[in-house]
Amino acid sequence: MTFMVQFTVDANPVPKGRPRYSARAGFVRTYTPKKTSDYETIVRETAQQAMGQTEPLETPTAVYLYIRLPIPKSYPKKRLQACLKGLERPIKKPDIDNLAKSVLDGLNGTVYKDDGQIVSLHVTKVYASVPGVDVLVREELP
Repeated sequence: MTFMVQFTVDANPVPKGRPRYSARAGFVRTYTPKKTSDYETIVRETAQQAMGQTEPLETPTAVYLYIRLPIPKSYPKKRLQACLKGLERPIKKPDIDNLAKSVLDGLNGTVYKDDGQIVSLHVTKVYASVPGVDVLVREELP
């Protein structure tokens, strides 16, 4: 039987931020921006609840992400309605790959051992009245 886990991250999606660097006492330290690490923590905690006592997968996996972005507040009603009907899609920043990366990194070590196990990735980015990410991860067995 193929294992599958599905859950929703009820938080505004945050793209993976570029690594930051700081120098202290002659040493350079690399770190992830706070906003990104906070979001990855939310993803990880939501995934842990969905996984329960199940150990992280060690098999090839397929990941499906349905990313719901908030509609910009500056949009007039007509444009807002077009977004909600799916007639207008988010073609500007944040980039879809950076949004996916922050979710995938949050799932590392919780749903699967390492994101190198992902053999199939399907990502959709839409506008929605309630922002969040719907996540489905399943084993991709031959």
